[in-house]
Amino acid sequence: MRKALRWLLALTVFLGTWSTAAGAATAAGTGPTDIKDRLLSIPGMSLVEEKPYPGYRYFVLNFTQPVDHRRPERGTFQQRITVLHKDTSRPTVFYTSGYNVSTTPSRREPTQIVDGNQVSLEYRFFTPSRPDPADWSKLDIWQAASDQHRVFTALKAVYPANWLATGGSKGGMTATYYERFYPRDMDGVVAYVAPNDVVDDEDSAYDRFFARVGTKECRDRLNAVQREALVRRKPLEERYARYAADNGYTFGTIGGLDRAYEAVVLDYVWGFWQYSLLKDCDTIPADAARASDEEIWNSVDTVSGFSAYTDQGLETYTPYYYQAGTQLGAPTIHFPHIEKRLVRYGYQPPRNFVPRSIPMRFQPGVMRDVDAWVRHHARHMLFVYGQNDPWGSERFRPGAGARDAYVFTAPGQNHGANVAGLTAGEKSFATARILQWAGVAPAAVQADPSAAKPLARYDAKLDVRDVEREPALRP
Repeated sequence: MRKALRWLLALTVFLGTWSTAAGAATAAGTGPTDIKDRLLSIPGMSLVEEKPYPGYRYFVLNFTQPVDHRRPERGTFQQRITVLHKDTSRPTVFYTSGYNVSTTPSRREPTQIVDGNQVSLEYRFFTPSRPDPADWSKLDIWQAASDQHRVFTALKAVYPANWLATGGSKGGMTATYYERFYPRDMDGVVAYVAPNDVVDDEDSAYDRFFARVGTKECRDRLNAVQREALVRRKPLEERYARYAADNGYTFGTIGGLDRAYEAVVLDYVWGFWQYSLLKDCDTIPADAARASDEEIWNSVDTVSGFSAYTDQGLETYTPYYYQAGTQLGAPTIHFPHIEKRLVRYGYQPPRNFVPRSIPMRFQPGVMRDVDAWVRHHARHMLFVYGQNDPWGSERFRPGAGARDAYVFTAPGQNHGANVAGLTAGEKSFATARILQWAGVAPAAVQADPSAAKPLARYDAKLDVRDVEREPALRP
């Protein structure tokens, strides 16, 4: 009886992948024609809500996924996805942030460029897309890529035109890992500001970055405020204790308020360059030694956020820190402008940000495998980085074995760098490649890539171009 039940469960899960028959029935005129009905005819797909948006239909959905793609009979969970539907004849962009999925209609840059549909996926183990009970050993990049593969296979019959994968930061990493494990799914990949930590304990590239980013005046301002926050540790930690008490914050995971305070302060310089521009240096106290405690506190809180390393601030991001400590790696930098006596802990490892009840073991070969694959096998891949973004210090670099794969750097840009921020020639070239991969490049663009531009008109509400901000220090 148990064997029969396991077989039935496995069959139910795999049926979610094989929606071709439903698509064929629709094409023959015997199935549903409304897009909502077509989506809901896919086994394992259920509707959470539909939200109106002019020119589109927008759906928030759940899709049944196996906890373990290698053993699908061992349980399932509901993974949240959204669909911004334009037309089944248009190309589709598959987007992931690598974190939670937003349930507000939005359009990523490649979606505007190709004037297409957009499918957005919540990363496994981010609430509510978390198995219960949570077997954390099933949170790895292959399992997440297999989630994407099943969603793509289920929706390909509904959206048969070309598909592109995209994402920013951890989402750009996710799009790259998906391409590595399922290189035949997508017709192209656009990965924004995606870190590539090949050797976890070799992070000198970050130290070199912080030694030359921006201007000396700006670096000196930031370094001085960071140092001063550690010089004034006692009075500012007293304020931190009051702040925590007023907001009900606790520090059990990281191991105390003192550790949390230093972690926030040491994120300060990194966080500024990740999310700010050189012109924003004017907002940094010019003379940290003479600044008030209030000014130092406010500057650090604005950039780093004193809630970030509380139990409550860390809880949402437990899946990220788990992955950083098991596969992705995490940066470690040095602080030559601060006396050693002022730094008690330094950059703390991801293990310190994950509850001790969750076991972790680092797998050093995982990122090396992905890096080698990108260098030797990347096809139709575009990587975009920001000149002043710390996370671009260790980046993906397609090698001699790659084909039709590129890396561009947006001058003066931060963690929100995109194609629109590239130099004119690179912008038009990148736009032309995206249109070509999506199968919608006009004849004029095929003849002259400099003529390339987005096919859809900019929408101020739909095309949010702000940096995808996660509390530092997270990609």
